[in-house]
Amino acid sequence: MPTSPEENPNPKAKSAAAAAKKKRRSSLSDIWNNKDAQALKQLVLQMRAQSVSNSTTPPSEPESDIQSLTQEDGEPTRFSSGPDYTAVLSDKLLLNVLSKLPEHQHISNSLVCKRWCKLSGKLVRSIKLLDWEFLESGRLSYRFPGLIDIDLVRACVKSRRNSGIVMSHRLVSVHLDSNSIHGGFVGKEGFLGQEVVDGGVKVLVEGCANLRRIVLINASVEGLGYLGEKCETLQELELHFSDDFALKGLFGCRNLQILKLVGCIDGLYNSMVSDIGLTILAQGCPRLLKLELVGCEGSYDGIKAIGQCCQMLEELILCDHRMDGGWLSALSFCSNLKTLKLQYCKVLDSCPGPDEHLGSCYTLNELHLHQCQLRDKQGVRALFLVCGTVRELVFGDCWGLDNTIFAAASVCRSLRNLSLEGCSLLTTEGLDSVVQSWKELERLKVVSCNNIKDSEITPELATLFSVLKELKWRPDSRSFLSSGLEGTGIGQKGGRSLRRK
Repeated sequence: MPTSPEENPNPKAKSAAAAAKKKRRSSLSDIWNNKDAQALKQLVLQMRAQSVSNSTTPPSEPESDIQSLTQEDGEPTRFSSGPDYTAVLSDKLLLNVLSKLPEHQHISNSLVCKRWCKLSGKLVRSIKLLDWEFLESGRLSYRFPGLIDIDLVRACVKSRRNSGIVMSHRLVSVHLDSNSIHGGFVGKEGFLGQEVVDGGVKVLVEGCANLRRIVLINASVEGLGYLGEKCETLQELELHFSDDFALKGLFGCRNLQILKLVGCIDGLYNSMVSDIGLTILAQGCPRLLKLELVGCEGSYDGIKAIGQCCQMLEELILCDHRMDGGWLSALSFCSNLKTLKLQYCKVLDSCPGPDEHLGSCYTLNELHLHQCQLRDKQGVRALFLVCGTVRELVFGDCWGLDNTIFAAASVCRSLRNLSLEGCSLLTTEGLDSVVQSWKELERLKVVSCNNIKDSEITPELATLFSVLKELKWRPDSRSFLSSGLEGTGIGQKGGRSLRRK
């Protein structure tokens, strides 16, 4: 019997193919193309169950996502919110994705939803706190559990949130009320009490136990002791407005490597740190690598204790110090010191004593002087005698550095790098007479020293310039500008002008 070509001559093969097709598992593309709502819903729920088992935060509501996926048109409309594809991702996977984005996007990412807000908070490592209540309530540690660096200074100053008075300093900037300023200083009543600060420190350490750096103000012995006991990872500490006896709490910070102690800031607050406090911190922090003292008092005994106890100390910074005369000779006890920086010092050493008692710091490699008063010849000479082994010498905007004062630096025979910036009293003759004595000089930088003229360069100095590895010569900004504009016609009468027409 003839059959048409459209009919299958073997009905058994046709039924077997249909059964195999029925048994074959539908793929995601088949479900999407056929708009099988029930199968699609089951697939989404299975993926969600797998992600929720590894998740710690609740995902978004499932119904809205499923409804948006099973619309009749198959595509979300312009006015409907699209499906939340991140809901099927685990917290670990989504956190890894968010960590690849730039840091400046963390704030905008946290506004997407509650889940993203919590995950983005885990990526924040450093913060400056402005609201103390945010810390006391525990929201800070809940919102940012991965903090390793926090600054609490601004939050510890009593002021209204809408205060228009801003006191800025190179070390700190805070908002103040007119009632909190007394005689040019902010008294203790202008800061949060020590009990309040200690309570906030305990809340912070309990929630963020992996802190590595913290900036505190007006902390007591109990607060510092609790910080050192519970936060074993703490490596850097900055203390403001602390007295001698509060430093006893540093005995618990055995792993502390960097310490910045701010005793007095002119016009802001005043606290006293003397030899007693320096001795206490030296005994409590024997592993210090870097120490910065700002507005601290002291003398020979305090620096000697630091040198004897902190034998690993490599960098010492003294900013606006109030040291008594004779402290320079104590630097010889710092057996591992490599860098010494003096900043904003009105007097280097008022009474350094005889040369045979000064000693020398043999391991010192770098000496930096920034905005210091160098009019005292005796103090400057004593400084260079103690630091005679330095290989790098930096002067930045120092007052009183004339030819006579600069000549005292000739005792540094091993000098290789010299930097002069903003030294307007130094002349070409004074520079030439000293530089020629440094046979190992390799790098020279002269910037904004207006009394050093190109026309006064001697042949010997020019020969020295030719053998240097690095030379930055820009002593007079006016001559540099005029030489740069030479031939352009700008700056001449009837010439070109930079003004737009």
